[in-house]
Amino acid sequence: MLNFNELSAREILALAITNEEEDSRIYQTFADQCRENFPASAHVFDDMAAEERGHRADLYELYRQRFGEHLPAIRREDVRGFFRRKPVWLTRRLPLERMRQEVAVMEMEAAGFYERAAAQSTEIALRELFVHLAEAERGHEKKAAVITEKHLGAEALDEEKMVHHRLFVLQYVQPGLTGLIDGSVSTLAPLFAAAFATQSNKDAFLVGLAASLGAGISMGISEAMADDGKISGRGSPWLRGIVCGVMTTVGGVGHTLPYMIPASVPNGFMIATILAGLVVAIELVAIAWVRTKYMETPFFRSVMQVIVGGALVLAAGAIIGSA
Repeated sequence: MLNFNELSAREILALAITNEEEDSRIYQTFADQCRENFPASAHVFDDMAAEERGHRADLYELYRQRFGEHLPAIRREDVRGFFRRKPVWLTRRLPLERMRQEVAVMEMEAAGFYERAAAQSTEIALRELFVHLAEAERGHEKKAAVITEKHLGAEALDEEKMVHHRLFVLQYVQPGLTGLIDGSVSTLAPLFAAAFATQSNKDAFLVGLAASLGAGISMGISEAMADDGKISGRGSPWLRGIVCGVMTTVGGVGHTLPYMIPASVPNGFMIATILAGLVVAIELVAIAWVRTKYMETPFFRSVMQVIVGGALVLAAGAIIGSA
């Protein structure tokens, strides 16, 4: 690798051209990723890409005047001490806010590169050029603000927030809530049936743990296989499956943990059962709150629905276990 201070003026100018071309492609990639769900932001990144292509053309014209047509094959990766970037732009469904953060970092790094190039250059003309480019990159933040204001008015920003919320609900909240409901409710019957049938904390805990893990695996696979997300826009099926499976397991394990109380504790079974009942109540209220916050279901109606459902399942388990 080369040290930056070993580069000639020709190589620095060629590197600047390569950098501008790469940055324009990254911005265009961001624009393409935003096109479907965030058209206003896609316009922002389109304009930023056009700006970088214009800089590349200007730089190349100056290069041709001084050094001819051939560009040295030099890249960021060839220069020691040059800033490194992880190729996050290759990530599918990169969050919009992360894209904007990457743009800010890219402009800051580009300005730093030109400032360093200007400080190293001994030719007055090139030094002035690099200073000008550094100022241009520093000014891109203001340019980005102008472009953002142009394309992202109040209505567009509100629309993008709504899309963000919808995607978050579809990809995370909905499968997570489905899993939490299933784990919290479906495991009540086997857990309390085993508890009342055996009067043993250990046996109840093992049955509850097995039911929770089994339900988590089953729900996770079912969610992943139910919808590939391409038409519904619900995102990666395996990510949804993981969210659903984990929340299903959490929902079941929550009211199973009290049965870890040792049998040697006086009235341990009664204490564990009461604690398990309290945990169930907390889980059902939490489910009602999530449904109210993200599904716009009235809280009282949601509480009544989940409590009635949970109570019926719990009663079924207690009756069967006591038979």
